[in-house]
Amino acid sequence: MIAGAEIARDLGGHIPPGWDALAAAAAPRLQRELTHTIVPFWQRTLDAERGGVFNCWNNEGTRLVRRDKFSWSQGRFAWLWARLGDAAGRGLIEGEAREFVAHADKTLRFLEAHTFLPDGRCAFLLSEAGEVLEALPGQGPAPSIYADCFVAMGLAEYARVTGDAQRMERAWQLVDLIEARVAAGDFPTHPSPIPAGYEAHGITMIRLNVMLVLHAASERLGEARAEQSWRRCVALTEKIFETFVQPDGRLVELRRLDRAPDDSLLARHINPGHTLECVWMLFAVAARERRADWIARAGEVARVACERGWDETHGGLLHFTDGEGGEPRGAASGAIYERSVREAWANKLWWVHSEAIYAMLLAYRLTGDERARAWFERVCEYALRVFPQPDRAVGEWIQIRDRTGAPVEKVVALPVKDPYHVARNLIQALELFAGGKGS
Repeated sequence: MIAGAEIARDLGGHIPPGWDALAAAAAPRLQRELTHTIVPFWQRTLDAERGGVFNCWNNEGTRLVRRDKFSWSQGRFAWLWARLGDAAGRGLIEGEAREFVAHADKTLRFLEAHTFLPDGRCAFLLSEAGEVLEALPGQGPAPSIYADCFVAMGLAEYARVTGDAQRMERAWQLVDLIEARVAAGDFPTHPSPIPAGYEAHGITMIRLNVMLVLHAASERLGEARAEQSWRRCVALTEKIFETFVQPDGRLVELRRLDRAPDDSLLARHINPGHTLECVWMLFAVAARERRADWIARAGEVARVACERGWDETHGGLLHFTDGEGGEPRGAASGAIYERSVREAWANKLWWVHSEAIYAMLLAYRLTGDERARAWFERVCEYALRVFPQPDRAVGEWIQIRDRTGAPVEKVVALPVKDPYHVARNLIQALELFAGGKGS
């Protein structure tokens, strides 16, 4: 994906007046969190023999509960470790760049040897040694196209960092298959199956995420396909603005395919974290396209997500809310997707807050809106106070908390502790701070 420094370049030097002061206060704190809390935990969990990472930990990070490997997480981990190698090589973080890149390579070798099925799809769950397992008995080895997307991202980011043309070609082959499957309607989305009669923001957003990674890698490698990948980024951005962003600034997760009036919970609810994750992707495309209207619209979407997602009673961003704020409401459908919204809406999740940190920092950098800066500082204060594991010898964040901020032992999406969002967003923030200084 486009790095923070490249977004700063695309802006042509526009920097808010308070940027330097904000960077001086926030950048060292975020860098310490990344290098002393997040990365050391994952360095201790590497599978040095086979590649990849053991990440099926309890929420507190104190007990490894299984040694299986979800390709979803392993692809994300390959992306992250390659990106950390790049960041270390440029002096943005502490660490040996070669060690990060070498284990990213080992992780991809494990995936290349085991996760690809004969038809090109990615198996969702592997044993420690690479045996293909069924995550959902009776539903086959590939119940989620998201796994394919994350493997493609890992391949492409490694190619961007190292110049590996063979890995780049494999990423393109996988992405072409993903796009063909989406066009044919063949894209299961475990653990959040799309309800019948709806289209989902998530599948469009993940394709934009993947394409941003491929574009950055294609551009770095000097590929002719860089232009093609950018056209796809622009088209997917237009799709999100036109289909899922509503006139009042809400970004809805589901839209009826027939566009009929819909007051159901499925149609009404919003996912503030998912919205904010999407926002920085929209900003990345808008900045390069010099689309002031898109930048302004994305800024509004970010602000609305924070305003309607913030828990004024206990602080922090709720996992799901109604489109007007508060507990999700609306007619019931019985869909699996709906049940997860009802059951998990009041949780406070690690990834929601790290995505908000980067999205609101980027919103301030692009728009100069002091409300965005205020939200960045507010979310930072909450996240860095609530989520980090108090035992610094363990490290990482206690990722899932209840509405009051107390840790809870439960599963969200996959039964894993995921080494992705927090580290990714902190890297992006540091890249953005490093991308230019004001007066």
